[in-house]
Amino acid sequence: MLKRFVVVLALLAFGGAAVAQGGGKWVEGKNYFRVEPAQPVSTPGKIEVLDVFSYACPACNGFQPTLDKLKAALPPEAKMAYLPAAFNTSEDWPVFQRAFLAAQSLDVAEKSHDAMYDAVWGKGTLAITDKTTGHLLPKSEQPTIEDVAKFYVAYGVKPEDFLAVAKSFTVEAQIKRSDAEMLSYQVDSTPTLIVNGKYRVTPTSAGGAAQTIELVQYLIAKEKAGK
Repeated sequence: MLKRFVVVLALLAFGGAAVAQGGGKWVEGKNYFRVEPAQPVSTPGKIEVLDVFSYACPACNGFQPTLDKLKAALPPEAKMAYLPAAFNTSEDWPVFQRAFLAAQSLDVAEKSHDAMYDAVWGKGTLAITDKTTGHLLPKSEQPTIEDVAKFYVAYGVKPEDFLAVAKSFTVEAQIKRSDAEMLSYQVDSTPTLIVNGKYRVTPTSAGGAAQTIELVQYLIAKEKAGK
């Protein structure tokens, strides 16, 4: 019992030290912003790091390697979650929002996450821009949910099964909930990270991609320390 008590004290001290170390560097209202009121999280018992993104967002695509590093560096008490945005209709965001929520329902979203970015921005099988000019494709030439359904065949999901879920009442309800959460978090750009439903961070506010990892780790430590 005494040994366990000492370990708990050590963990609390570590979290407090991390907060104290970063406290002079990170400024609330400049580097990160408090979400008022704080929102519930979808990862009970864990400190949630919520990635607000769109596969069709070029900045999200550029940030994804950093996000992978952040996810790998999360402490055991923290967990990554995802919130697909749809506010940019000109770039097919609603289609990719629906696709992610359907893939999440089918339990293939996380395992296909990086590959979907590659399909849009790398290989271009689901491109929204002309690979030669870089210009946005006309809306009529951007991927449909039927096009996206074919992507998930590689993950064991038949197109007809994917479409049935994507067009279901459940996913329609999740779309409405996702849009409402965007408003609650006051998100106006992507990528944005929400730490434990309380703090909003962007790579710009953090001062860069690498700094975003450091800032999120500071906020996680702040939550661990109960401050």
